[in-house]
Amino acid sequence: MKAAAIMMVNRFHTHWLVSLGLLVAAPLLAQQPPYDVFPDAKPPYHRIRYEAATQPDELIFPVSYTIWIPPGVQQIRGLVVHQHGCGEGSCSSGLTGAYDLHWQALARRHDCALIAAAYEQPQQADCQMWCDPRNGSAQTFQRALNEFAQGTGHPELATAPWALWGHSGGGHWAGGMTLLFPERTIATWLRSGVPLFEANPKRPQIKPHTLVDAALGVPMMCNPGTKEGVTVKEGRFASVWPANQAFFAAVRGKGGLLGVAVDPLTSHECGNQRYLAIPWLDACLTARLPATAGGPLQPMPTDKAWLAEVAGHKAWPAADATTEREQLAWLPNERIATAWTHYVRDTAIPDDTPPPSPTDLRIEGNQLRWSCQADPESGLAFFKIEQDGKSIAQVPEQPQNRYGRPLFQNLLYSDTPTQPLATMSFTLPETASGSTYSVIAVNTVGSTSSPTVIRYQP
Repeated sequence: MKAAAIMMVNRFHTHWLVSLGLLVAAPLLAQQPPYDVFPDAKPPYHRIRYEAATQPDELIFPVSYTIWIPPGVQQIRGLVVHQHGCGEGSCSSGLTGAYDLHWQALARRHDCALIAAAYEQPQQADCQMWCDPRNGSAQTFQRALNEFAQGTGHPELATAPWALWGHSGGGHWAGGMTLLFPERTIATWLRSGVPLFEANPKRPQIKPHTLVDAALGVPMMCNPGTKEGVTVKEGRFASVWPANQAFFAAVRGKGGLLGVAVDPLTSHECGNQRYLAIPWLDACLTARLPATAGGPLQPMPTDKAWLAEVAGHKAWPAADATTEREQLAWLPNERIATAWTHYVRDTAIPDDTPPPSPTDLRIEGNQLRWSCQADPESGLAFFKIEQDGKSIAQVPEQPQNRYGRPLFQNLLYSDTPTQPLATMSFTLPETASGSTYSVIAVNTVGSTSSPTVIRYQP
């Protein structure tokens, strides 16, 4: 495996992405900030970047794809796809999507890879040129999967099914991919964005999608913020809710497996949606992935389904619903319905399971270092550091997240970690010699792991 190198040629940069044994040469002249700063892509991470295409109906923006493959996995059963929204800020946030520990926990549980794109869309450019997958992004996405398949030792990546998550324009993209490739789509979460079915005279370049029958069996979830037209009827994002309603009417009107979870706290930002999105996707992955990688997706079971008020707080077993079913949101089972009722009230979904304990605890010089997987239900908020049984520090000292629950990795607007990525390390005090140190993980509901202990013996 060669290391990625950045070479200077005259006064221009040339970025040589050496990933998976594949060499992709890409001039950086088009890759200006904020798209030229991203985390390292050493295994288990891999990255490929493509320049903008020049042929009709191909992708007109450069794009980078970063994939994370769970260490030790023998065969990839599927892909969890995390897709950002429109504009430079959201697009650049895609650079860290594959590094999110919480989303990795979902992927790892099902032997799936986690992949995130970063489209290099200028702020004022028309994002329909990528978020409508018919404009070349579907083709480029598959091209990336084919090349990852060749270079990672996981040829199954080329044909693996995908669970899609998308925010805003990424929701348009994820929904469009579902309608284009329903036989390959496990489930789809649509945060503040849906594919459109009606022509828009003000934006004739947006082509309406067609609802194919095969897509009706794909579980989907609409997840708008309440301030996007539900309770706040004016403003920049007020049109999100009417678009969701039209999508809901089209899909549920034909019996499709579509739910609605209105975020009661937010506008267009992602808020705490991951605490419902990840369990919901977990339920769909559990139900639909074949026992053996490469087999056909299983039909989504409907015998244990629940139905819920579209913009309310009540849910019932499907057999007990008295309202016309096409007017109610679809939920896969009682466990998700219970989480949904908490989410739509205040997003405070309870969790009584402890997070995983830190691993690989070690001392390097004056640095205490460790690794830790995220709690699949509630993520990671911070770590407690103890010296000889007494609490001496917290890492980070004050976890941040302006959009929701404070997190170890913090979060950007499109639900991805901030840069530089948080590190699991602590500088030891001068009194370290001979002491015993403990590291304890704390999830976002305050539950703690068992301590992991090491004695410092210089």
